[in-house]
Amino acid sequence: MLDETGQELGLRPENAPGDHPRVPNPKVGILIANLGTPDNYDYWSMRRYLNEFLSDRRVIDYSPWLWQPLLQLIILTKRPFTSGANYKLIWNEDKDESPLMTITKAQTVKIAKEMTAQFGDRVMVDFCMRYGNPSTKSKVDAMVKAGCTKILFFPLYPQYAGATTATANDQFFRALMDVKWQPASRTVPPYSDHPEYIEALAQSVERAYAAEKDRPEILVCSYHGVPKRYLLEGDPYHCQCQKTTRLLRERLGWAKTEIITTFQARFGPEEWLKPYTVEEVARLAKEDGKKRIAVVAPAFSADCIETLEEINGEIREAFEHAGGEHFVYVPCLNDDDAHISALSTVITENLKGWLE
Repeated sequence: MLDETGQELGLRPENAPGDHPRVPNPKVGILIANLGTPDNYDYWSMRRYLNEFLSDRRVIDYSPWLWQPLLQLIILTKRPFTSGANYKLIWNEDKDESPLMTITKAQTVKIAKEMTAQFGDRVMVDFCMRYGNPSTKSKVDAMVKAGCTKILFFPLYPQYAGATTATANDQFFRALMDVKWQPASRTVPPYSDHPEYIEALAQSVERAYAAEKDRPEILVCSYHGVPKRYLLEGDPYHCQCQKTTRLLRERLGWAKTEIITTFQARFGPEEWLKPYTVEEVARLAKEDGKKRIAVVAPAFSADCIETLEEINGEIREAFEHAGGEHFVYVPCLNDDDAHISALSTVITENLKGWLE
């Protein structure tokens, strides 16, 4: 039964008095989380987004007394313009949203279809963003209102990092703090070595190589960067990236010389994980004489500013300026059927005991 707004009224609890309000039928919520996106590429939209992102202590852990004056007075007066210009280059003008938003919506629709086929109306599937909209809190509140007594929270990061998976989980837990009757909750662990994820990744590389007349001489697996200090403090991200690359190589049946691991998007003065992608692709061309390379981004579940603009723009240019001739960007897995199947398998495995 639905009310005038289309919300499910549910049933009146057994043995409850006649004036007891109806309650929604219990469901399991499956909440997918991605990094986030600005609402637009204008200055103020970019400033709001960057302020939220760069104020996250999981991302930048410098003392707020030192970092916030620098961020508010210098960085956020300039960077929204440059970042906005980069977003404008890739913006989905037809839908007035970033590619990450478009792709995440498509992923959610396909995953919802898979989950409904398995579990019927006992599940509710939706997505949120760690930064920007739709916020984690808004989606948690909506799921609770819809009758979700259990929520599986799934950050779409194959490899765990404090600056990605952990901060997404933090925001989920913060949202639960405001809920009177908290649902039981689970978070999905990293899936960097899951066989179906590796298979989907390998298939995407094979498709890209098959489309080329001349085979690339080397595949660069470019992962998002984090400060080297985070690794030394116990963050497993670097190790999981190396393992993903190794498993991908083994699945492809390639020699070690045909695939390498690099890291991109460094920020600030300290040393980050190396080798840096932008420097390594230039070195491959200049010192190793590589004329044809391919780049894939295994850490990104959906194409975004770091892949569409940084890899396919800045990193491509670095390779070509150093003498490289042919650069192949292997798109992220996005809403590819093999990827959706892998994500659905991960979800189903983590729902055990809740839905049988």
